[in-house]
Amino acid sequence: MLSALSDRSRELGPARLAEQDGNWRSGMDEDYVYWLVLDCPGKSVNTIGRDVLTELSRHIDHIVDQKPAAVVIRSGKPAGFAAGADINQFKDASTGDIRGMLKEGHLVLDRLADLNCKTIAIVHGHCLGGGLELALACDMRIAVSDATLGFPEVMLGLHPGLGGTYRSTMIADPVEAMTMMLTGKSMRAKKAKSIGLVDAVVEERHVASAVTAALRGELGSKSGGIKSQAFGFKPARSLAARQMRKKTAEKAPKSTYPAPYKLIDLWEEHGGSPRSMQEAELQSFAELIESETSRNLVRVFFLREKMRGLRTGKSGVKHVHVIGAGAMGGEIAAWAAKQGFRVTLGDVALKPMGKAIKSAARMLEKVLKDPIKVRDALDRLMPDVDNLGVSRADIVIEAVPEKLDLKRRIYADVEPRLKEGAILATNTSALPLPDLAEGLADPSRFVGLHFFNPVSRMQLIEIVSHDKVSDETRDMATNFAVELSRLPAPVASAPGFLVNRALLPYMAEALIMVDEGIPKERIDARAEAFGMPMGPVELNDQVGLDVALDVATSLRERLGGSFPETPAWLRQMVEKGQLGRKSGEGLYEYDEKSKPKKRPVDALKDDSKDDPNLTDRLILPMLNAIVASMREGVITDEEIIDGAMIFGTGFAPFRGGPLHYARKRGVDDIVAKLDALKEKHGARFTPDAGWDLLRN
Repeated sequence: MLSALSDRSRELGPARLAEQDGNWRSGMDEDYVYWLVLDCPGKSVNTIGRDVLTELSRHIDHIVDQKPAAVVIRSGKPAGFAAGADINQFKDASTGDIRGMLKEGHLVLDRLADLNCKTIAIVHGHCLGGGLELALACDMRIAVSDATLGFPEVMLGLHPGLGGTYRSTMIADPVEAMTMMLTGKSMRAKKAKSIGLVDAVVEERHVASAVTAALRGELGSKSGGIKSQAFGFKPARSLAARQMRKKTAEKAPKSTYPAPYKLIDLWEEHGGSPRSMQEAELQSFAELIESETSRNLVRVFFLREKMRGLRTGKSGVKHVHVIGAGAMGGEIAAWAAKQGFRVTLGDVALKPMGKAIKSAARMLEKVLKDPIKVRDALDRLMPDVDNLGVSRADIVIEAVPEKLDLKRRIYADVEPRLKEGAILATNTSALPLPDLAEGLADPSRFVGLHFFNPVSRMQLIEIVSHDKVSDETRDMATNFAVELSRLPAPVASAPGFLVNRALLPYMAEALIMVDEGIPKERIDARAEAFGMPMGPVELNDQVGLDVALDVATSLRERLGGSFPETPAWLRQMVEKGQLGRKSGEGLYEYDEKSKPKKRPVDALKDDSKDDPNLTDRLILPMLNAIVASMREGVITDEEIIDGAMIFGTGFAPFRGGPLHYARKRGVDDIVAKLDALKEKHGARFTPDAGWDLLRN
């Protein structure tokens, strides 16, 4: 009922009652305004594919014949205007096919831009990538207040390819438009209006009035103004381009992420001529689509889609109860409330509860950026010292410290109070689920939901099974994870599951290197140069040396000699309270903004410590642990493994995932390198028998 009312509340003009014609519906109103509604059949969101543009061209033929007073283009989807280009069309297409599609697309949007009548795009919800490029080809853009606009192409190793590079910098503040394209970040409607990207922001109920005002010339289309004129001159663009390159280099090296640099070059050289920039855009996009980085980032896009596709239906979860108001429990509860669930948060003490609610407010303010939405989310998050929410919850998530006896005591109290159909989940990162499930009356309703810290930024949730969990419980947990806007990775209960099993050897080897006297800044720099988001020394501090020590100790107990020993001084640091970032001192010292005080790598003069094998010493143990997990059956789907490592650890996305990297580099080469490292550094580098799985 609500969804039907929502659909009826959108102003679609006479196109509301028109029959579907492919991806479009159309109709002419009494003011001779041609309404054209994009509504891709069988999809929850619109995407801009070849078929959409081909059909648009036919509608333009009709518009030219009909000579309407104006054309209004908008979406029939509740989710938004369009989510961008249809990436599936790039998957198996040749470079020649892609070039042809782009040229055809440019011709269609140029025809739209050249129509004699006024063209108005009305955007709501998501208006991204190719969808925004379609809107930019219109004379005016009216944004509903909930709209977000952006160019996410850089996330695929690309830049806009349907005219977005030159239309956005002509219409809006050029520097703001370039920043949107360089970062891939979306912009809310009001901000988009302030930079000239849209002409008006209205509530949905005022859309029809806004169209009338536009027809009367009362809104008035704006260009980029004085700034656009100033950046019409190359010296001004060159000055800005130098700053853009410098800022981009802080986040993405040119050697591995060429797209932003090509975009800057494109604008600097051709920004004064739309026609020249259009031709250069086509050439630049075609070169990028052929790059290894783009192919791998497109692969990552499909890995994400595959993980989302593990969902089998709706979870049925409406009420979530979280036990434990520590850092993890508090974030899990806040994130669930942000996603629209009713949440109760239980703890035995009031102090951590108060701290958790304050932290939740800060996180929600940062993520939602809307006081009303923050208020609504906090209204859904209820402190529950007496754990009364247990009996009403559809899922109860335990997130208390990693102590087996403590968790079992909680389960003994909680399980008898669960309502029928509810499941019990643990956020354990290391404890075996069969051990945790001992004593449960119905272990089939018990599952692992391993979130990663910080929950608000880490996209992965490991769905941890054990031999007694039911398929229904596992499916419910998987569906719930997707409803949390997170990516599920199904794993079997095993030491460290997948991600920690792979990540800990990386972190542990870094500690051994520090013990050998290798400068910690050099260790981190090599890992970051490989593509890791953070070096392993800093990561140890970020996780907390106490936590890293506990997890490493637990894994060593379960894995035996295959896991490296932790240097004795690490335990001494933990005993002294030097825990890393959270204590202000660890492997690094930290400034007042909690940033590590690092020496510049160029200032490290001791070349005797510059091990040429340093990167392999860090990365190959990670790969070795992954193939061991495959061999043991913890997880066997290579694509899900690659996705889990990218979204759970930040493993260099431009490499397409660890197993993709291993196959490209060559299994024999990696095994030979592990053997050489074993000879020099010890048995921890022994190649796992699981490498044979990748040879088949």
